[in-house]
Amino acid sequence: MAATITYTVAGMTCDHCRMAVTKELTAVGGVETVAVDLDSKLVTVTGVNLDDTAMRAAIDEAGYEAA
Repeated sequence: MAATITYTVAGMTCDHCRMAVTKELTAVGGVETVAVDLDSKLVTVTGVNLDDTAMRAAIDEAGYEAA
């Protein structure tokens, strides 16, 4: 069953930011879709068997911190 998790990720301001976060998150197992809203600083991840620790690490790898 698919689940959705939303993170607040400060510091994202441009399409490069969006692409970096999306690239890292889509590499995490189970992630099906990633939606980044630069205005609200929200990243919404949908997938199966989502691993919160792995997703936070992916956001960190992209150069940001998930709240």
